[in-house]
Amino acid sequence: MLIDSHCHLDAPEFDPDRAEVVARARAAGVHAQVVPAIDAAGWPKLREVCAASPGLHPAYGLHPMFLDAHRREHLPLLREWLQRERPRAVGECGLDYYIEGLDRDAQSFYFDGQLELAREFDLPLIVHARHAVDAVIAAIRRVGGLRGVVHSYSGSEEQAQQLWKQGFLLGLGGPVTYERAQRLRRIAATMPLEFLLLETDAPDQPDAGIRGQRNEPARLAEVCATIAQLRGVSAQEVAQATSANARRLFGLDAQAPTDKRRD
Repeated sequence: MLIDSHCHLDAPEFDPDRAEVVARARAAGVHAQVVPAIDAAGWPKLREVCAASPGLHPAYGLHPMFLDAHRREHLPLLREWLQRERPRAVGECGLDYYIEGLDRDAQSFYFDGQLELAREFDLPLIVHARHAVDAVIAAIRRVGGLRGVVHSYSGSEEQAQQLWKQGFLLGLGGPVTYERAQRLRRIAATMPLEFLLLETDAPDQPDAGIRGQRNEPARLAEVCATIAQLRGVSAQEVAQATSANARRLFGLDAQAPTDKRRD
């Protein structure tokens, strides 16, 4: 019983065979996925995708890598969507200092706005923090009263401890399966399980077993197995703990996979 805490099932890469992808995930033991948005134009499609398959839970937000698609009026529009749709989280949002040319002030404007909305609606955040973990931590502290997950975590152990103190979990996926990712694998091996979520980020970030191919949520079992091996425990133990963490953070029903929260 695995939960994929970060999976872009609404991406066009899945348009030809989305139902089959979901079926393979269920067959692999992945009974639920959280599907975060990247821009306002994609929110309607994301809503339709999640409504079409039991166990898919939407989150709405504005991704920092897609600044060209964002407008200032999208923040009040997001507030309307959160109020009406009652999603599981706000996101994907955050900061990306890796890509050159992305306006950092604009990123902060949209990120801070989404932090405020998450606090207003008492929703968890799904945060993108690439080469920007310190700035993300500072923003979270500045707003306060927040919780969520930093997905595809790539920061240090010390930064991870700061995030845990702020009520944030770490999402780990395909990158942890690569032997060269020594720092990440060390964190996966030693961190408290109560702060860990599993993810695929499908169709991106394939694990080592499908290097260079389209990723799928069914591959979450490989992530789970790798982390279990690194920790010297059973995959079942990792699956149970991380699924419980996801249910707690996102308010998912442990019994029913369907999402009927919309008014």
